[in-house]
Amino acid sequence: MSQANRFSQFPASLAAQTRTARFGDVPVLLCHPDWNTPAPTVMWLHGRTANKELDPGRYLRWVRAGIAACAIDLPGHGERTDPELQKPEATLNVLETAVGEIDRVIEHLTDPVYRGVFDLDRLAIGGMSLGGMVALRRLCEPHEFKAAAVEGTTGDLQSLYNQHSPEVEAPLRPWHARYDPARLASVDPAQHLRGWRAIPLLALHSDADVVIPVSSMRKFIEIVRARYVQTYADPSLVRFQTWPETGAPQEHIGFGRVSNEAKNLQTEFLRSHLTPGSPPPSLSR
Repeated sequence: MSQANRFSQFPASLAAQTRTARFGDVPVLLCHPDWNTPAPTVMWLHGRTANKELDPGRYLRWVRAGIAACAIDLPGHGERTDPELQKPEATLNVLETAVGEIDRVIEHLTDPVYRGVFDLDRLAIGGMSLGGMVALRRLCEPHEFKAAAVEGTTGDLQSLYNQHSPEVEAPLRPWHARYDPARLASVDPAQHLRGWRAIPLLALHSDADVVIPVSSMRKFIEIVRARYVQTYADPSLVRFQTWPETGAPQEHIGFGRVSNEAKNLQTEFLRSHLTPGSPPPSLSR
């Protein structure tokens, strides 16, 4: 797909500030407010069966707020489509591989060709659904991220998948798969929080999400807040915002009629932690 076609759904003002590249074998989308001034940067990871170009309104808000974006296609998605890696039973493989790619992608942002416009001293990470799981798992290892923002996801994979354990005679959801417990534990953020560093975290969710039940993420948020208390950090650094229902497909894909509110909330969260003291941006739909 040509760059012009890839950006065909982008607002013209965003397309003008957007480039694509390949960092090794990882396709990336790069958005920057001006491509001259060092800007705080967010690494963003999309959900299963989607691609990095999804939801340009998110990137437009960030650019208007003075924030750059680096979004990747998850393994098997977008420019490196592999139908086998988009199947539910491949979820853990995609998660594990993507976690291992994050640091290599960040290293590429230091390439002299970019002239330091991606300020890695003000770096955040985030993602939606499967991308959010990748982000949360990466945060369990040593890192330099200053904040994180996720949506429609969970960091407690055990509670998510145990809702359909072999002992429960209930049909699997279309996206669901059963995994070996040891394999699941190896990538489950909730089981690796010993390495979690207390940074600001924003999680957005619909109470009616039928793909990733809010109960799973609520349990993870409670575990993370308890971790902050144990390490003498402020548990209010963790913010969990939910809506009773949004009208979005399966209450999971975007935030339906509260999409503008959700995206603006996320943008302001990132701005406040990556560019403290700067005036709030003028945001629009």
